[in-house]
Amino acid sequence: MILAGGAGRRAGGQDKGLLNWQGLPLIDHVYRRIAPQVSEVLISCNRNRERYAALSTVTNADLRPEYQGPLAGLEAATAAITHPLVMIVPCDTPILPANLAKHLLQALAQSPEESVAYAKTRDGGQYLCALMRTECLLSLPAFLDSGQRAVRHWYEQVGAVAVDMDNQSESFLNINALA
Repeated sequence: MILAGGAGRRAGGQDKGLLNWQGLPLIDHVYRRIAPQVSEVLISCNRNRERYAALSTVTNADLRPEYQGPLAGLEAATAAITHPLVMIVPCDTPILPANLAKHLLQALAQSPEESVAYAKTRDGGQYLCALMRTECLLSLPAFLDSGQRAVRHWYEQVGAVAVDMDNQSESFLNINALA
């Protein structure tokens, strides 16, 4: 699932997925990187739904008001997820590794007690580049109802393993404004 439902505060309020980068909207770059790695691509968005729907299946808009973060988008999308695993990536990382899903899946398979595997680079945790067991999404409403929004704190609650991807750090380039 591509997370494209944010307020775009660091991009001047623009829909980051639609920002142009190297001749294409960011969402197109991310879609092209992720689609070969997964069986289905969902897009979580709160605006420009028609544009995103032209690319792939769009999930429900956030159930919570005022752009409460990526976990709110994941919560709203839960009903559309039909697989036992779901991979999430942000819409503003256009050069994600072509083997991201493979690395995350291997880590999750080797850590059956964990619910989430997320990428970690020399820059720290790439918490929105993750693969998770769908059943852990059941804990999201209570977590969000408690006022918490930090992805890493939710991962601590459900159990997560960091996957070292230092050798591909440049692939996690994050675009927050027009270049």
